[in-house]
Amino acid sequence: MRRKDKQITDPAALRKILADALVCRIGLVDGGRPYVVPMCFALDGDDLLLHSASTGRKLEILAANPNVCFEVESGVELVAEGPPCDWGMRYRTVVGFGDATLESGEAATTRALQRFAEKYGAGTAPEFPRDSVGKTRIVRVAIKELYGKRSGQ
Repeated sequence: MRRKDKQITDPAALRKILADALVCRIGLVDGGRPYVVPMCFALDGDDLLLHSASTGRKLEILAANPNVCFEVESGVELVAEGPPCDWGMRYRTVVGFGDATLESGEAATTRALQRFAEKYGAGTAPEFPRDSVGKTRIVRVAIKELYGKRSGQ
């Protein structure tokens, strides 16, 4: 990272950004072409969880290449002080890399959906309709690298 003064290295601070962020953008490699998708996400231990329909482009790409890059941010705010060329941003961001695998089975899917429910405020014991669970695929990303950066905070 060029700006070491903005780097976040504390694992607890990186995890806090992951916990606070609402959207995760995942980058996939579709042949030789990048493909980026914004997604809801949750943490499960040191892994990132994503959910998907049971078929689609993301799953096809991951079947061919499980390498992913992801990005989240929190605390984003425009700082419009002085002339426009002096404006800046406040933010905390995490970029990570990992390997994706597809979870299988109703129990694993239900456990993963519970992590989403906890993250997005649905509580700790919601009911998940069985047909919805059956239509959902969970992508587990084993995080290999994390990098954090902050500005203005």
